[in-house]
Amino acid sequence: MSDLIRGYGRGLVAVFFAAVALWALMLIILPQLTMLERAVTAPKRQLDSSIAAQLRRDAQTCASVLKTYEAAPDATAGTGGMAVPSASQMAVPSASTMTTGGESDESTRPYILQCDRATTHVAMVRGPDADPVWLDEEFGLPLLAVSDGDPIPDQIATAKDIAQRADALFTELQSAEANAFPYTLDNFDALFAARQIPVSAEQKAIEDATLSKTLYRMIGLRFDRDGAVYERIGLITLTRTLVFAVMATALALVLCYPIAYKVALATPPDRAVWLFLGLIIPYAIVELMRVYAWTTIIDNQGLLNGMMQWLGLISEPIQFKRMPGTIFVVIVYTYVLFMVFPIYNVMNTLDRNQIEAAKDLGAGAIRVHRRIIIPHAKPGIAVGCIATFMLAAGAFSVPRIISRGLQAEWFSQTIYNKFFESENSNIGAAYSFTYTLVCFVLVGLFMWAMRTRLKDFARVQ
Repeated sequence: MSDLIRGYGRGLVAVFFAAVALWALMLIILPQLTMLERAVTAPKRQLDSSIAAQLRRDAQTCASVLKTYEAAPDATAGTGGMAVPSASQMAVPSASTMTTGGESDESTRPYILQCDRATTHVAMVRGPDADPVWLDEEFGLPLLAVSDGDPIPDQIATAKDIAQRADALFTELQSAEANAFPYTLDNFDALFAARQIPVSAEQKAIEDATLSKTLYRMIGLRFDRDGAVYERIGLITLTRTLVFAVMATALALVLCYPIAYKVALATPPDRAVWLFLGLIIPYAIVELMRVYAWTTIIDNQGLLNGMMQWLGLISEPIQFKRMPGTIFVVIVYTYVLFMVFPIYNVMNTLDRNQIEAAKDLGAGAIRVHRRIIIPHAKPGIAVGCIATFMLAAGAFSVPRIISRGLQAEWFSQTIYNKFFESENSNIGAAYSFTYTLVCFVLVGLFMWAMRTRLKDFARVQ
């Protein structure tokens, strides 16, 4: 700190640290706190008050549509049993009530979805392993339902009765929920929840013989209960993604370490410039375009299959997009510079005289790398592995584009689906926050295993 103040002055150092603090607050701390708050907040549609509110809306819509049908039954009959929708909800006809020639069927009224749902015997939202809980039994309501066999006036009266009871219950529950503790860990439970997997006995025997399913059983991610097969799908996706990310990082290290060594220590400086240009030029193209370019290589009619078929090596196209190894290769290609540059920057500071001295003392190539080059390049290796691992673990475009849904999801895709496909943003936030913590823990363990400290990373620059 004193060196910084002497070199740049107190004012400039203060501005620098204030900018860093603001950057950390706006881009790291506040987003994570927002994500954590959403993760520990129950989705509104799962609250008991939301169930009561939905029942009230269904009952009100049912009564409104029935009034319209009662006033002009021929109008709805002439549409083949189509009930007139209200302004807020669309009543859906049943295929079984469709009529022809403008004649109504024998039913008292056409099928109306909201009337079918207008019953106090509604299932409440509870944990995946909890016993079923029903609205009428939980809150002491009478069992009411709109029966299509009753006269229309009776159906309207029943729907109004249900709407009034649901409205009173909604007001009561909303007040109780406002005064209750607002946070819960139920969203995190979804990650650990076990789901029943429908599978035949023959298919179960085949799956149990595979290595992956055996490992899942060993660590409790797959088990049998009452003759049915259960899997913790969320944890399986998380574990598989982390394993794939570690494997991709290891593959990148194996490929990039020789490249960094060749450029930094085994090539004259003038030739090293050309080698680096060969690495950098492809990255002048946008990452997404580089990923899409790989699809022209691995497609059934792509460059790779076409060349092998032309050479007579294969008769049918190889389904590269179904192979997890293809994703590893594309990830390594996409993030290779994040592994090469840190290792190169540290290796470039090594005195080559140490290598020559070791060779003069009789050390072989393997020993030179193990005793001199790798210990010196350890901070660069650590930074490259951490950067590549975090990018691979958070990769979304590569597995999405390369596999095109023909392989198991990566966890980043699961989080995306929770936020934008199924609209379970609270569960998605829980998944995202958990994933961030797990990745940080793995990075911390890696730094501990490498005996690398934060200040060692300064040598990478």
